[in-house]
Amino acid sequence: MNERIAATACTEKLNFTAGRYVGKDDPVCIVRAQSGMPAVGEVLEGFASGHLVSGWMRGSHRGPLMPVSAKDAVPTRFDGPPRVMGLGFQVSNGKLHGPRDLFSDISFDLIRSKCLVIADYMRSHGPFEPHRLSEAELEYTTLPEVLENLKSRFKMD
Repeated sequence: MNERIAATACTEKLNFTAGRYVGKDDPVCIVRAQSGMPAVGEVLEGFASGHLVSGWMRGSHRGPLMPVSAKDAVPTRFDGPPRVMGLGFQVSNGKLHGPRDLFSDISFDLIRSKCLVIADYMRSHGPFEPHRLSEAELEYTTLPEVLENLKSRFKMD
């Protein structure tokens, strides 16, 4: 049996290295395709649904994972919605060629539009669940600390 690595992923949970939220922990994934592996289109199909993921603004909100081209990978609206970009490289005769911007394909336009509608709906909830993560999931942002400092000002009726 020929055992080959098909994918590898990496992300750093910065709270584990610094003890508190200090910045981004954007994941990276490298996936092999073709030549005995899934086709490129099969690999990309997993991003055609706009799955809800955590990690929007300060890592404390949920939003649809929107596949975007490299030119659209700069989130500005509430630092989102969460985006994924894909760059394709070809290995030929021992040389790396590319990249190709895999999500610049117009066939992802419909899911991008759907993600924007979902993002509007999620944002309409304000700073509450389901848009904001549950309190148990907020441990890696500064929000629990802010809430603790404001606790004496909250009023329950």
